[in-house]
Amino acid sequence: MLELNISQNQNSFSSAFGKWFARVEYKKAMSIDDMARHMAEHNTPFTAGTIAGILKDFVSCTREMCLEGNTVKIDNLAIFKCSVQGNGLDIKEGYKIVGGLGGLPATKNADGTPRTPDYTKEAQYAVKSCKLLAQATGDFTRTELNGDASFRWTKAAREAIDAIVNPAPAPEPEP
Repeated sequence: MLELNISQNQNSFSSAFGKWFARVEYKKAMSIDDMARHMAEHNTPFTAGTIAGILKDFVSCTREMCLEGNTVKIDNLAIFKCSVQGNGLDIKEGYKIVGGLGGLPATKNADGTPRTPDYTKEAQYAVKSCKLLAQATGDFTRTELNGDASFRWTKAAREAIDAIVNPAPAPEPEP
């Protein structure tokens, strides 16, 4: 069961300003070792250590294949693939266009200050950043999840909602 918390949009520039939104309250981040122990409890002849080794190899190979431009489909779970956030390029005669990452703010100049992207005539970088995407597939699509998921509010969310819906009466002014 998914437990829900609630938060209010505080962005005054948003059309949803002041509205309340349900958010999943995550219980635990499951590591590969946690998943291996869980899987080993499902009447398998494999130990948690064997399963963990296989999963670690799978993660490594998935990363390798995605970075080579392949997609990796895990039936009824997700399709993993690399994507990029691109820079808007100004392509004109005499300009140098570089395909890779460049000038990321995370890189530093010799004096330690953040380096800004180099969009000069000498070099323009096509890629701002690379990211991993996971797209649901098979029995793990949004439609299937909507049918299988069940929800309940966390205690904190219930209390927050009750306080908003049924506010305590204001104290009587003293005469």
